[in-house]
Amino acid sequence: MNASALKQIRRYGQSIWLDYLDRELIDSGKLGRLIEDDGITGVTTNPAIFEKSINGTGHYDRAIAALAAEGVSALRIYRHLTVRDVADAAALLQPVFKATRGTEGFVSLEVSPRLAHDTQGTIREAHELWSALDRPNVLIKVPATRAGLPAVRSLLSEGINVNVTLLFGLERYEQVAQAYLSALEDRIKASQPVHQVTSVASFFLSRIDTLVDTVLERVAEQPAQLALDAKQLQGQAAIACAKLAYAHYQALFSGPRFESLRRQGARTQRLLWASTSTKNAAYSDTKYVEPLIGSETVNTMPLETLEAYRAHGSPQARLTQNVSESEAVIARLAQTGVDLARIAEQLEDEGVQKFVAPYEKLIESIEKKLARATP
Repeated sequence: MNASALKQIRRYGQSIWLDYLDRELIDSGKLGRLIEDDGITGVTTNPAIFEKSINGTGHYDRAIAALAAEGVSALRIYRHLTVRDVADAAALLQPVFKATRGTEGFVSLEVSPRLAHDTQGTIREAHELWSALDRPNVLIKVPATRAGLPAVRSLLSEGINVNVTLLFGLERYEQVAQAYLSALEDRIKASQPVHQVTSVASFFLSRIDTLVDTVLERVAEQPAQLALDAKQLQGQAAIACAKLAYAHYQALFSGPRFESLRRQGARTQRLLWASTSTKNAAYSDTKYVEPLIGSETVNTMPLETLEAYRAHGSPQARLTQNVSESEAVIARLAQTGVDLARIAEQLEDEGVQKFVAPYEKLIESIEKKLARATP
């Protein structure tokens, strides 16, 4: 299908965001064209994306040199570059934000991954980023670690928009949603409005299958029925978890607790499907898009996944289909020895490290450039 395949997803209540950002994308006008032609209504970023864009291109060298001449530290340069990109992307999406009355048009910027297990440090840096950006259509990304959860509630209760990231399991998703509801209730108790508070819960997908498939491959080496089940279950865990998470979402945001908040203008905390690029070449390049199209959700796609969907996507509302089958998949995974709770914990730990490593690499790279620029 042509580019309209992406726009057609909107008919089913799902928003498409771009999981990438760099200076060239903004300056070349490509981001503007994606917004206009493909109906992109948001952008997500993370430290790995910025490491790739800043270290992998020369588009930032002049800005780094200018800041180095002023004696700015590597950490401050990182913040300046990322805040500038996010602010400029948010400006491009401002018309979307205005046209949708503040429900779309958001750009996300993450707190330092060094702070993933530091509640107060996360709160402090989130405030700094929110103030530096000074725009209503931004989301501050906070990881859904145990330390991140109280930070999420605190920030939302203060009216700071939050993208809760690195979600891998149903139990932690439930905790994230509860933190959101509690934050709205905190604001109401403090006589503060809730109608402009925006949050998404970013549920990571392909990484679940990658790790679960590794476990299933070991089981598949065993004889008999257990091995057969393991082979049949490969590549099914992430979609099953996502569909059950959405079922939880529907229950949480249709009950009396949220209805009381809705009457005062509160919005739901939408589920956002993240990590949607296919890691296994044997799987479809739209594997984490097609089955998960549904109302009040977001799918954030890297450029290659977005282009694949533009080329041959087939939009239909499928998110609420076959939920009982998803429940059966989860049960069968448990029977084969796959502990999804433990998998989620491991993926959370690995997810933090996958952001720490490129962050540290980028800071080190900037420091080396500063050293070369110092006479």
